[in-house]
Amino acid sequence: MKARTLFHVSDLHLGKNLETERRAIAIRDALVAVDADHVVVTGDLTHRGRSRELALFRRIFAPLAERDRLTIVPGNHDRLGDDLREAIQGEARVAITRAPGLHLVRFDSTGPHNRAWLSGHGVMTEEDVASISAAVDLAAAEALVAVLLHHHILPLPADHPAERLASWLGWPYADELERGGDLLGALRGRCDLVLHGHRHASQAGTFFGYDPRPVLVFNAGSSTDLGRVRVFAHTRGRVIGAPAWLAAWPEERRSPVRPGVASRPAMDLTPTT
Repeated sequence: MKARTLFHVSDLHLGKNLETERRAIAIRDALVAVDADHVVVTGDLTHRGRSRELALFRRIFAPLAERDRLTIVPGNHDRLGDDLREAIQGEARVAITRAPGLHLVRFDSTGPHNRAWLSGHGVMTEEDVASISAAVDLAAAEALVAVLLHHHILPLPADHPAERLASWLGWPYADELERGGDLLGALRGRCDLVLHGHRHASQAGTFFGYDPRPVLVFNAGSSTDLGRVRVFAHTRGRVIGAPAWLAAWPEERRSPVRPGVASRPAMDLTPTT
């Protein structure tokens, strides 16, 4: 069976400035150029949660969405402004998307408190963990199972001084999801990937590594900051080898990219960190 590709994008923050829009277009062009089988975006599609920012995202990524190759979940920035949670996720906090070779469990880790700029942390309850587990149970035998959410499930370093200050003051702004460890335990032996964003520096971890089916956890980082996205090759419900990076544009050309002009993608086949 031919291997398929799954690409992980996150924290685009469209609407922040023109440069961010240009970088998102370059990422889109790179994904289209390599004929990506499926792309997931794990939140913070927008910067201020405005409907016009979401419309911009939909216009940029239309070539993928029109071919049913795009799956998205909301992030805390998407709850600001016009509160785009339902426009992105629908009413359910847990939903399933099926694509060729994939069983994607979409979890909305945001909460009403994310309507405020200084309350960026997520929420995951005991009931949420049970619902995610039940959704994983519905996967086909030879489907790669991935749980998609925005917030990090285990402690990760803060992104900038304001978050470090918030942590020092005891504010939950940069905290991991309270039941992240419970979720990992519930997914053991039943899920292949947990993909999230929120932290803008990329991270990766392997859990239950001696099991026949370990759980791999990846933070995409901010794709528009990094100028690259992770790619997973998979077949018959298993990841093949180490994930790689797809560069949106060559390192020496990380200057603004003109909208509508395709960047030449470069696949870096070195293992990710």
